[in-house]
Amino acid sequence: MNQSDMLFLVLILIGISSLTLITVQLLKRPKRDDRGEWYEGPWDDDDRPRTR
Repeated sequence: MNQSDMLFLVLILIGISSLTLITVQLLKRPKRDDRGEWYEGPWDDDDRPRTR
């Protein structure tokens, strides 16, 4: 196996991993909270008014 074969294999691996990451990001569904609002993560909780 020469240097160009190794470079080809590395480029193929980078391409496959990039496509996998893009596919996972596209297929990941956004979440809804109890009130039916969309949110990305727990950091959105800081913007809500606190109720007791």
